[in-house]
Amino acid sequence: MSSSRILAALAFIAFVSLGLPDGLLGVAWPSIRTDFTRPLDSLGTLVALTTIGYLVSSFMSGAVMRVLSIGLVLALSTGAAATALLGFAFAPAWPVLLACGLLAGLGGGAVDAALNAYAARHFDARSLNWMHAFYGVGATLGPIIVTAVLEMGLQWQRAYLVVGSAQLALAITFFLTRARWGAAPMTVAHQPKSERLVHTLSRPIVWAGMAVFFVYAGAEVATAQWSYSLLTLGRGVDETAAGLFVTLYWASLVAGRVLFGIVAHRIALVPALRVAIIGSIVGALLFWLEPTRTLSLVGLMTMGFLFAPVFASLISLTPARVGLAHADTAIGFQIAAAGLGAACLTGLVGIGAQAFGLGAIGVSIFLLTLVLWTAFELFMWRRPV
Repeated sequence: MSSSRILAALAFIAFVSLGLPDGLLGVAWPSIRTDFTRPLDSLGTLVALTTIGYLVSSFMSGAVMRVLSIGLVLALSTGAAATALLGFAFAPAWPVLLACGLLAGLGGGAVDAALNAYAARHFDARSLNWMHAFYGVGATLGPIIVTAVLEMGLQWQRAYLVVGSAQLALAITFFLTRARWGAAPMTVAHQPKSERLVHTLSRPIVWAGMAVFFVYAGAEVATAQWSYSLLTLGRGVDETAAGLFVTLYWASLVAGRVLFGIVAHRIALVPALRVAIIGSIVGALLFWLEPTRTLSLVGLMTMGFLFAPVFASLISLTPARVGLAHADTAIGFQIAAAGLGAACLTGLVGIGAQAFGLGAIGVSIFLLTLVLWTAFELFMWRRPV
């Protein structure tokens, strides 16, 4: 197998590993809180610390990659994530678990930003979309692993031990292949020296790109997190059926990335993304207005399917939009903006639902898709370098 294919396979596996912890926590949380005698809302503290770590490491990834090779960054950050997961398995007290959550965020954010920066330079849009589809594979496997462990009568820690051990093996593999990541052939004509963080931040087009990722991640995650509440509490849908519909939303996202990856190299990305975003607005409108129950659910699936190519394809376009010298740092900023948007906008939708009723969820998701279209057009309108 060629070196480029080996690295692509490792990148795909790494994205599975990024999705696994997200899938583990939700199912494991009832057992975790029982063991540590924590109230239900302590999950918010743990998630907040993980998010802080993720934002810090992804935002600073460009500066780090000016000093360390990308292979070493991947090895160290994956090692940190593995240490955090194994820490979950052996944590003797709640403060230790919180520290592990922060470390998990630091490792995950660095892996995410570094791999996206590498892929933007070396992968085409097809491979980028497939790489991001593997995140969904990991997020799907996480609950399955925890459920299987609990059904066998074992403690939840075993699930984290299994995933942490696999992550450690991946970290060792990254370390052993670290030289290959720097030696891989470039898909661009040249690779100028990366600009400093402050220089990249001074470019308006970089901020426009961050805005797109902020709104996109908020729309994607808010739809996933709040659609179940709207369906069950607001529209009287059976809990099992509502859970299936949310699962199908995620499945549509994964399927869309796989299918778009097949055709991405044959079509113009910008017009395709424009059609996808406008189509997601239509889906959000159907989900909000619910002309019929079936059409509302079709709208939800449509959003998942058409959201699919946006994130990875925008990463692919970033070097050409901001310039190669700014690409690594700008992509780190975009990943951080996405994490911040997912947290802030999902919370804002919840505040709206609390203040105005569950019906605010549907209209909020629709408005987010409109803002996404506006942010996308602004990013595309700014003259590329």
